[in-house]
Amino acid sequence: MRLSSPEDSLALGERLAAVVRPGDVIALSGPLGAGKTSIARGLLAALGLEEEAPSPSFAIVQPYDPPHVRFPVLHVDLYRIEEPEEAEELGLDEAREDSLLIVEWPERLGEDYWHDALWLSLELTPDGARALTAKVPAAWRDRWLLT
Repeated sequence: MRLSSPEDSLALGERLAAVVRPGDVIALSGPLGAGKTSIARGLLAALGLEEEAPSPSFAIVQPYDPPHVRFPVLHVDLYRIEEPEEAEELGLDEAREDSLLIVEWPERLGEDYWHDALWLSLELTPDGARALTAKVPAAWRDRWLLT
């Protein structure tokens, strides 16, 4: 899939909001400036968040709870995590029992950690667009909107 503009990234997030549910993980992978946070912002806005979601780069985990969103969401940015063991303190396994996890830089913990995540990888193209590829696990096959 091709995302030609930041608005396309926001729109993809909005479309994802129609099919996500607590317990899901969306892994957003790609270089700096690829549009990971734009997808997350579109999703959060469609779930009801009225203000623009900040990038969780410094907080690492930015929680959102009802009534600001339809159900609990954790927007996670693992960019500053250097070792997978550091992430244990974040409590992501417990949180996903009742929350949606949107995880930027998921590769910091390895692909096996996110085996059941909808894994969206973004690459910058020479013309400034983004090329998106998706790894769609079994739990997402009946919901994935781009197949």
